[in-house]
Amino acid sequence: MAEASSVNVGSSCEEKGPEELSQESARPGTIISRVKLFDTMVDTFLQKLVAAGSFQRFTDCYKCFYQLQPEMTQRIYDKFVTQLQTSIQEEISEIKAEGNLEAVLIALDAIVEESKDRKEPAWRPSGIPEKDLRSAMAPYLLHQRDALQRRVQKQEAENRQLADAVLAGRRQLEELQLQAQARQQAWQALHREQKELLAVLKEPEG
Repeated sequence: MAEASSVNVGSSCEEKGPEELSQESARPGTIISRVKLFDTMVDTFLQKLVAAGSFQRFTDCYKCFYQLQPEMTQRIYDKFVTQLQTSIQEEISEIKAEGNLEAVLIALDAIVEESKDRKEPAWRPSGIPEKDLRSAMAPYLLHQRDALQRRVQKQEAENRQLADAVLAGRRQLEELQLQAQARQQAWQALHREQKELLAVLKEPEG
């Protein structure tokens, strides 16, 4: 029951896995976008991951707890699977965003589509390896440079926030130390006054 309830990833890919989509894309007149194919592969991976970590295997690892709290074990497993799927999907989404993967796949689909009606010869090496390597790698390296710059800027902003937090903590600590010193001095002054008062009261009269 747990396996059926927890495996809800990519219902569309239950009908067609990546192999079926690849075969379908190879059929004449059928076009499957690479973005859809990538998403289907991710969904299939998540399905297989959940299937590999089935509820039965989960309870095998925690037999004693399962025997005492079967319903609690079920809830823990469901929450674990949900959080695992969410975490993986967020990580993949971040990778897609950083690498601009969706736009690249769409552009690749467009290139393939345009090449169908193209009559001129396809690209061939110029015979100068340095030039070919430069033309192929330059866009990728520029994109990686921009991505690294964004990461550096993000890290610098986080470092500034941490530095501000440390300075604020130091200032607060210094204020607490000053308050403690002031209270100590006040207590010492009060103690001296009490001693002086007692000395006056103990003096013999006339």
